[in-house]
Amino acid sequence: MNTRVETLAPENPGVKMTRGLILLFSFCCGAIVANLYYTQPITALIAADIHMSGGTASLIVSLTQIGYALGLFFLVPLGDLLENRKLMIATALVAIVSLAASAFVHQPGAFLAISFLIGFSSVAVQLLIPLAAHLASDESRGRVVGTIMSGLLLGILLSRPIASVIADHFGWRAVFGYATVLMVVVTTVLALTIPSRQPDHKATYFQLIRSLESLVASMPVLRQRSLFQGLMFASFSLFWTAVPVELMHHYGLSQSAIAVFALVGAIGATSAPIAGRLADAGHTRRATLIALGVGCFSYLPVLVDPRLGVIGLVMTGIILDFAVQMNMVLGQREIYALHAPSRSRLNALYMTSIFIGGAVGSALASELYEHGGWAWVAIVGTLFPVLALARFLTIGRPVMASTSQT
Repeated sequence: MNTRVETLAPENPGVKMTRGLILLFSFCCGAIVANLYYTQPITALIAADIHMSGGTASLIVSLTQIGYALGLFFLVPLGDLLENRKLMIATALVAIVSLAASAFVHQPGAFLAISFLIGFSSVAVQLLIPLAAHLASDESRGRVVGTIMSGLLLGILLSRPIASVIADHFGWRAVFGYATVLMVVVTTVLALTIPSRQPDHKATYFQLIRSLESLVASMPVLRQRSLFQGLMFASFSLFWTAVPVELMHHYGLSQSAIAVFALVGAIGATSAPIAGRLADAGHTRRATLIALGVGCFSYLPVLVDPRLGVIGLVMTGIILDFAVQMNMVLGQREIYALHAPSRSRLNALYMTSIFIGGAVGSALASELYEHGGWAWVAIVGTLFPVLALARFLTIGRPVMASTSQT
């Protein structure tokens, strides 16, 4: 397989990525990915209402992310085979039904199963991003993907304060009612405005899935980028799963105050367009070194001086979000340049590894906090980017050199 494409022109020259279309993609990505994170700040409220133990409650976030990872692996590759818009709409419709059902369920087991399904059906966002990469010109691809990814990160970060405020005033079930209505709006927008794209790739579904193995085996850039971002996202997910508990139990913050905290953390989304432009300008290795290095120091304020309190946690949230988002965009710019006809599959593999890392981070949060408090969360949260940086320094230069001509 030829894994490099020297010049990548838009696959659908009749459609241009105008500023309006980029903003539309960004909004839809943020709205869809938010489905994965509404439960993070309100798991305690859900657990108390449906009689779920604290240990089991941490599985809500983990199962949502595991479902998302499996959806990435088994559904997103179809973007290289089936008409993209119809595939997006079909998955979005399943998400609507799942979100609506979660607002009414009263059984812990049923809620966990629906959480898994919400994650599995929210992968339309990862069909939109490769579509945008197909439509963008080669010289602007990093900028376009970076802008859209800023919308995705804003969706992740704003989902928490939105959920906190709604739950504080109307109860946690209203959060899923809101999410259902928003997904209806997004699905309608997708159906009316997103350009159609019928891939040229001809294969059966099973051949498509089997090809994932050869893509991983033949593309070291994909393997390394997936590892880097998987570790970074584990730290990200660990922080944002544990910090609402710390803010509520240690500092006595209300759900609305936690919402303000999360809004401040959204400042980190500003790194996405910056990362895209740096990648377009050929500075991927240097920018990756910065992103991973910044991630290693993100927990330093709370580790060095716990007296900083909430201010230290705010600093950690902003710095960590900035580093994670920057590294994610740099990785996407790299893998989208590898092989244009395989972009959906490459994105599926990349994002699957990321959300497996996220599921690990979320699953560790309760145990670490329960047994070691915030100190253990910060230590393990630091360890993930340290491992990524160590691996990058070991093999980063050859990997980056292999794609310098893309």
